[in-house]
Amino acid sequence: MTATATITELQTARAPAALPSSTPLAIAPRSAAVGFSDLQAFENLQRMAKPLAASALVPQQFRNNIGDCMIALDMAQRLNANPLMVLQNLYVVHGSPAWSSKFLIATINACGRYSSLRYEWKGTPGADDYGCRAWAEEKATGQRLDGVWVTWAMVKAEGWSNKNGSKWKTMADQMFVYRAATFWQRAYAPELSMGLSTQEEMQDVIDVRDDGSYTISSEAIHARAVNIDADTGEISGGDEQDQSAGDKPDPMTFAQVADLCPTVCAAKALTEHPS
Repeated sequence: MTATATITELQTARAPAALPSSTPLAIAPRSAAVGFSDLQAFENLQRMAKPLAASALVPQQFRNNIGDCMIALDMAQRLNANPLMVLQNLYVVHGSPAWSSKFLIATINACGRYSSLRYEWKGTPGADDYGCRAWAEEKATGQRLDGVWVTWAMVKAEGWSNKNGSKWKTMADQMFVYRAATFWQRAYAPELSMGLSTQEEMQDVIDVRDDGSYTISSEAIHARAVNIDADTGEISGGDEQDQSAGDKPDPMTFAQVADLCPTVCAAKALTEHPS
């Protein structure tokens, strides 16, 4: 090529050669994308999920379940997390996916935007004012970000300690830490949980009896009744209603929940007709 070569000639020389029309499809360039964005990405995701579904290292609910493994892999990619770590910390509680609290705390600590979570305590152990809140510093501003106080008064008012098999009766301080961390994450980094609750939260609001029947605490559908305008979508009610701090939300049957929350109807269908 001479020194007087034009820009067009240089661009042409650098461009990759086109594949001849006779090139077999098997050796044609393939997309490396993984996910649900297009057919090729979906096929790549499916191929990645197959060996995981056949592995003895994944939890029982993911074994021989390629579909759930694909969803977990997609979530791992969005969180930039190790797929096996996501599989080990993603639980299904009565048809609803939920993270383990320890995984949520690890995700916050590893995201790089905040200092590691720390916990502040107050009150007398065993008293209603005893409780914990999480806090961390935002690295970009140095500001201390305080979470919501979780106290025994809150635990009793919400009825979390009354559920069958509740860990609040045997390891209360650990449960305080988990709840405080969850509240902090909801306030300052909601995107890290991808909108999912924690396993411990789901266990606190769903009371399973020995005969297999269960009720869902009103917290599961935002406890206080709300009115939604069908035309404008405006939500009214809820916090505007008068409730004493010591009131315990009444347990709700699935029939009552279904009338108020279409999402729970879907959960009911999954429970009654598992795939």
